[in-house]
Amino acid sequence: MIAETIEMPQRSVRRADKNLRRQELIDATIDSLAKRGYEATTTAVVADGAGLSRGIVNFHFESKDKLLVATLKYLSDKYRNHWRGAVKAAAADPASRLWALVSADFDRKVCTRRKLAAWCAFWGEAKSRPTYRELCSANDEEYQQTVVDLCAALAGPEQDAGLIARGIVAMLEGLWLHLIMGPKEFGREDALKVARAHLASVFPRHFDADGPRTRAGTRRESAG
Repeated sequence: MIAETIEMPQRSVRRADKNLRRQELIDATIDSLAKRGYEATTTAVVADGAGLSRGIVNFHFESKDKLLVATLKYLSDKYRNHWRGAVKAAAADPASRLWALVSADFDRKVCTRRKLAAWCAFWGEAKSRPTYRELCSANDEEYQQTVVDLCAALAGPEQDAGLIARGIVAMLEGLWLHLIMGPKEFGREDALKVARAHLASVFPRHFDADGPRTRAGTRRESAG
């Protein structure tokens, strides 16, 4: 009984150590992708960046391919959890939720040059690596459908919610690319202003540049 009591905390410590090492390696992979790009990111570079041995990389991930898949899954899951949380924290009306979802894309938790550069590295490989597309497809479909549903709740009879939603998603992806490839003086706040102005232009009855409107035409307070 005493031995079992001692063994349980030891197993917990080992699991914590394993999770910590894996996260250190994933963080080092993101750093390398951002600084060096996809091809130059090797297990040796990642190990050096994490201050760990190359054997540790192989122990936790077995290969560069598996390490990169784990890194992409980490980024994708973090992004999904972030926008989900933003929508959940917003007021229940569709205008507030769409505003929160769009604004969440430019929060520092997901939108830094380091993380955007890592995303760009994966995007560049997605066409030739079906595994990457398959890994993100469920999250992407959920995101797209959420945008469609919110747009459908706001669209007038003459508007196509599906087309508007695709335009919003494409606009957000384009702004992320512009933050990486555009002039350095164009920052997150600038991108956020562009995204919010787009919402106001598409749904002028529901938004102005500062946030969602109430039914009476005045602005409603919204998270973000």
